[in-house]
Amino acid sequence: MQRRSNRRDFLKTSAAAGIGYWVAGGVTLAESKSPNEQIHFACIGVGGKGGSDSSHAAANGTIVAICDCDEGTLEGRTKDERFAKAAKYTDFRKMFDEMKDKFDAVTVSTPDHTHAAATAMAIRNGKHAFCQKPLTHSIYEARALANLAKQHKVATQMGNQGTALTGLRHAAQIIKEGALGTVKEVHVWTNRPIWPQGPDVKAPVGGPEHPIPKTLNWDAFIGPAKMRPFVPDLYHPFKWRGWWDFGTGALGDMACHTMNMPFMALNLRHPSTVVAEADEHNKETYPKSSKITFEFPELDGRPALKVCWYDGGRLPDPSVMYGEKADNSGCIVIGEKGALYSPNDYGAVFKLLPRDAFVDYKKPEWKFRRPPQGDHDSAHFREFADAIRGGEPAMSNFPDYAGPLTETILLGNLAVWSGKKIEWDAENLKAKNAPELDWLIKHEYREGWTL
Repeated sequence: MQRRSNRRDFLKTSAAAGIGYWVAGGVTLAESKSPNEQIHFACIGVGGKGGSDSSHAAANGTIVAICDCDEGTLEGRTKDERFAKAAKYTDFRKMFDEMKDKFDAVTVSTPDHTHAAATAMAIRNGKHAFCQKPLTHSIYEARALANLAKQHKVATQMGNQGTALTGLRHAAQIIKEGALGTVKEVHVWTNRPIWPQGPDVKAPVGGPEHPIPKTLNWDAFIGPAKMRPFVPDLYHPFKWRGWWDFGTGALGDMACHTMNMPFMALNLRHPSTVVAEADEHNKETYPKSSKITFEFPELDGRPALKVCWYDGGRLPDPSVMYGEKADNSGCIVIGEKGALYSPNDYGAVFKLLPRDAFVDYKKPEWKFRRPPQGDHDSAHFREFADAIRGGEPAMSNFPDYAGPLTETILLGNLAVWSGKKIEWDAENLKAKNAPELDWLIKHEYREGWTL
């Protein structure tokens, strides 16, 4: 009885924290900067999405250091005058050793497998942290970063930029206030993957040795993962997403966007079971397509419901679409009174179905906290900068939002790997019926790299 009570208290407490955050406020920040004081940023990963993340940092402060495993990417970034005077590094560990007293906050825009190591090092050094989605590569890392952020009282934010869209927040409010009645199921889908993965994508065995480019710090790219030989264009700079050791597949890449709105509306944390129907995969790369079904028990007054995820060209059955054609990315939230359908990555553009049932429906008055002005990318980052300066925590902060969202999403990959229905113990981060997955829940790090 005691264990059951502890679990109930855990679920209620964590649910209340999530719901209460975006209605009333979240964690209390310590040692915030004054509104007029300049924020000094260090940017870890400045290519790809790191290009825009570091640009947003530059728009909200001063860049004092940049880090990327590829010296070519670093050189390209310094052609922008905002980065010209920044110290350059190819290993963030060395950057912290030499520069940790020179900056206040970091952006982390690296491959998924190095998110947690870089971000944890920042938080433990008292730095505010912005980290790209998914927050982490493993479920344990997501819980660990949330706890670290709460312990050190730093401002945090995950890079699911649609969170700052008024349309997404309004859609969540409409659902939360009962326009659809009791929600029974949610369907979410994406056009990803758009990179190689599947049973035919394998690491080469034997063959010629490929020299590592002099401009690439291969050790830093591998980071906490197991060392493997360099192969041109197989992992770096983009195709890492499809590899289990480096990425989180289509689910990890896009669900922090496409599942974000229903997560906000329905507090989609701590599913009880997860099961996957997936194409064959070789345990090196993710399958070409999958359907993943999450079952959520009642939580803090929200009734039990089912969430289905689809990728690789799979789509919901037309019977759940109210006559609408499923676009190549989107979600539909289905309740007893109708549905909210969004043919959009972020859930910010939506319609209520069936149309005739909502002809006279009036959207509720705005109750959410309004995001800052600007497009969703700049507004999202501005929330983070405002939190550093003593404002409210960013919506997608680690303890209240990004950590739990990432935990939920990454559970789907446990089911993909195992091929069986996972019974999940959220309190203890355990697959109750699959102890053989412990290594996937909590990774072993390569020597020299720590969480």
